[in-house]
Amino acid sequence: MPRGPFAAAVAAARDRGELVVQPRMGFGDPAAMRAGLTAVARARATTAGTVTLDSYTRVGDHAAAVRALADGSPLNGYPIVAHPMEVTRWVLAAAQPYGMPVQVRHGSALPEEIFAALLRTGVDATEGGPVSYCLPYSRVPLRDAVDSWARCCAAYTRLRDIGVEPHLESFGGCLLGQLCPPSLLVAVAVLEGMFFRQHGLRSVSLSYAQQTCPEQDEEALAALHRLVDELLPELDSHLVLYTYMGVYPRTTEGALGLLGAAARLAVRGGAARLIVKTPAEAHRIPTIEENVAALEHAARVAAAEPPATTGVEDTGIYAEARALVEAVLELSPDVGVGLLRAFERGYLDIPYCLHPDNAGQARGYITAGGRLAWARAGRMPVRVDRAAGGRPAEMTSGGLLTALSYVADRYDRLAPPAVGPSESAPALPR
Repeated sequence: MPRGPFAAAVAAARDRGELVVQPRMGFGDPAAMRAGLTAVARARATTAGTVTLDSYTRVGDHAAAVRALADGSPLNGYPIVAHPMEVTRWVLAAAQPYGMPVQVRHGSALPEEIFAALLRTGVDATEGGPVSYCLPYSRVPLRDAVDSWARCCAAYTRLRDIGVEPHLESFGGCLLGQLCPPSLLVAVAVLEGMFFRQHGLRSVSLSYAQQTCPEQDEEALAALHRLVDELLPELDSHLVLYTYMGVYPRTTEGALGLLGAAARLAVRGGAARLIVKTPAEAHRIPTIEENVAALEHAARVAAAEPPATTGVEDTGIYAEARALVEAVLELSPDVGVGLLRAFERGYLDIPYCLHPDNAGQARGYITAGGRLAWARAGRMPVRVDRAAGGRPAEMTSGGLLTALSYVADRYDRLAPPAVGPSESAPALPR
């Protein structure tokens, strides 16, 4: 199967039995961005570098990014459209002596200028998707996002003209990051992968974000593997796991415990890459040093975790995800058209998502056992509250805040108390 440098590096690590760990790092200053890539490449881990773009660039306000660069205002990421091509190539060159692949991450619903910059600089890996970078993060009409992403996918294939196979990662397994039962995350990731294939991509990765229950997450990853094998067998592909995307633990010990759980889940669930978060996440943007420390911690935990040797319990995640995918494909053989019609009819409905093109009838909740389940499914072809039996009370604002903090509070409670230099802290539960 064709592979560019990014996909080839991930595949080689997977063949060696090593988990690729990757930060979400981005700096507006080219020298800082280059220093960040160098530090990640030198980390004691198998790493992929990240160039995360700034908020102005994500929403297409490139003039504001240029003004910020001119007057020295800080940016929360790298403005790839505003910087000259030669500058970006100089930044990316930091990774080359180490053979480290680099991915550009952005968050844009209408990313055509970003993709044009990727083509100018030869970056072979990026991510997003017409649903996953539209509904949760913008008010752009979904139809416009689908059309834009179709053009971007087709344009990205022009990297083959210079002998480079592009790689595109679906962000569909993350969506709002929390309180969304796994079947919908799995289904959207697969559908975006099918959308990428339809528009010419041959190398993809599909994402899933760590949720509230490790056993449920393992089942979700197994379902995602199975659907990729069934529906995208001809593509070069791998899975990428995101460390929990919601409210993060406030203690260092709790944050490291959650990151360690993500690393173990990645190994047991057969993910090839892990997107890492740092203990600074709950407070501020992490430094380069904090990113490197988190990468090395995740790599140590992953190296100590043996691969799973037994199958996972089947509670119906695969069947539910398959039903959601088929509901979309039955609406049109064109995946983009099918996605539009599915959201119009409520066959896909993201819980707690306020985008105008989302039906907004679905609700997820956390059961007493810590699993995510449907409280309301709207018109989606899924069973309500299958895991817990019975229907929970309607979510209140207070209940929503409690649910959003469930993971952070749990890991902060599990964190051992501070110990003196002559004492040792007990290990967090697996």
